[in-house]
Parts: sequence; structure tokens; C-alpha cells
Amino acid sequence: MSTPTLTRPKSQQVERPTTTHRSTGWKKLGWALFFLLPSAIPLFVFTLVPMVSSLWVSLHKWNLISPMQWVGLDNYTNLLTDPMTRRVFLHTLIYVAGYLPLVYAGGLGLALVLNQRLKGRAFLRATYFLPVVTSWVVVALVWKWLLNPANGLVNQVLGFFGVPGPGWWTDPHWALPAVILSSAWKDLGFVMVILLAGLQAIPSDVREAALVDGANACQRFWRITLPLLSPSTFFVVVISLINGFQVFDQVYVMTGGGPSGSSQVVVGQIYDLTFRYGRAGEASALSWILFAVILVITAFQIRGQRRWVHYA
Repeated sequence: MSTPTLTRPKSQQVERPTTTHRSTGWKKLGWALFFLLPSAIPLFVFTLVPMVSSLWVSLHKWNLISPMQWVGLDNYTNLLTDPMTRRVFLHTLIYVAGYLPLVYAGGLGLALVLNQRLKGRAFLRATYFLPVVTSWVVVALVWKWLLNPANGLVNQVLGFFGVPGPGWWTDPHWALPAVILSSAWKDLGFVMVILLAGLQAIPSDVREAALVDGANACQRFWRITLPLLSPSTFFVVVISLINGFQVFDQVYVMTGGGPSGSSQVVVGQIYDLTFRYGRAGEASALSWILFAVILVITAFQIRGQRRWVHYA
């Protein structure tokens, strides 16, 4: 007679850990890394490695030909005491101060208009966005022709109304405003798309409630639209400031930093130090100073957004 086999109830059985879940997790991680490689490798090779290399170069004196000579922090000291450094940073700040309000106000106006039910609205949106995807060299050359002091279209229109046209990119007082004007025109479409998306994300019941309460169009714009548009505004301001501090292409094509250095900006000075004067160490140091300035400004913006950014 065989003895019965005793088995524990399922509720009392102890589950022994297996390696199945661990192996599955490692497989998932391996596949994730595999699919990230096409993006991770270029990021490492073309971004991280050059950044670390430029930091190393900034501690040396180097003309791109002769062997590098260790100078420590002398490049940073020389740049911080150089009047030219303060001058190019001042020009960059003037550019940002003129560019940011102009591109935001213009983009917001276009977004408000194209958010209405208009015929051909999709065509107009695509038309205003077209300059964004156009090469900066092409845009800068077109604007250099439009602002030509001798026979440019802008001065011809001003002369038709009896207004003497300025020298634009040939005048030290007007070279930087000419660059600001062309930059704002090119980036209007980008700001328009971002703010248009923000406008369409505002709940319609909030606007309807304000309309029922008797709020006029101006009150609805200032007390409802703008506060609820603040997340999109925050994004536009951060991106525009970062791009503004790195302005180069339009300055290089339209003015070359002139006349007499009146429109030279930080990135243009980095380019000239490297390829015109053979001072790659100082150029790398200046690029890291610019990086630190952008980092501090962006950090202040992120910290201060809690006071004025409202999420619906």
C-alpha cells in the first residue's frame, strides 16, 4: 500500500526566485541600447567629444599648426580683461534685446490671426513657415539685397514716401538693426507655430465663460489668453534666447561683423579668433564663457517660470 504524497496548499507554497525576470530585463535593456546606438554614436562623436576637446584646447595656446602650449587659465583671464570681449557681448545682448520682442510680437500676431476661421488658412500657415526651413545663407543674401543702401527695395519704398533710407548694413549705426530685422523675419514662422499650438490648447469653455461674464476682447486676451499661453511663451523665450546668443550665420553673410566691428557678435569673434588670427585656445575659452552665460540665463528662466507660467 503506497503512502500518500503531502503537498502544501497553493496559498502556503513559497515561490522561489528565478532568473527569468532578470534575463528578460537585461534583454530589454540590450535591445533599447541597440536601437539607441544610431543616435548615441553621432551624439558622442560629434557633440560630447568636441566639447571635451575644446575644454582641453582652451587651456593651451594653439594656432592650429604648431604644437599646443599649456597656459592654464591665462586664456580666460585675457578674454575677461579684453575690451573686445565686452564689446562683442554687448552687441550680442543688443541683438537679443531687439530680436526677442520683435519675433515674439510678430509671431503672436500671426498666430492670433491664423487661429481664426479664414479661407486659405492652411496655405497662409505654410507660407509664413517657409522661411524657417530656408537656408540662412539664402535669407541673408536676400535681405542684404533688400537693404542695399543704393538700390535696395526697402530704401526705394521709403524714398517713395519721402523718407530717406539709412545705410543699413554699410552704416555702423544700422548694421545690427538690419541683422535683427532679417532674423526676426526668418523666425516668425517658428514662433507662430508654437504659439498657434498653445492657442489651440486653451480650453474653449474658459473663453466661453469669460464671454458670458461680459469680458470684452481686450480683457479676454490679457486675462485669459496670455496667462494660459504662458507655457508656450516660456518655451519660445528660452529657445529664442539660446539661439540669439549663438547668432552667427546672418551676421557673417550680411555684415561680416562690420563695418568697423559694429555688428560683431560672440560667435563671430570665436570664428575670427580661430581662423583669422590663429588663436584657437582663446576661441575655445570664449566658447566656454558663452556656454556658461547661456547656462546661467537658462537656469534663471527655469527657476523663475514658477511665478508666471500657468498650466491649464
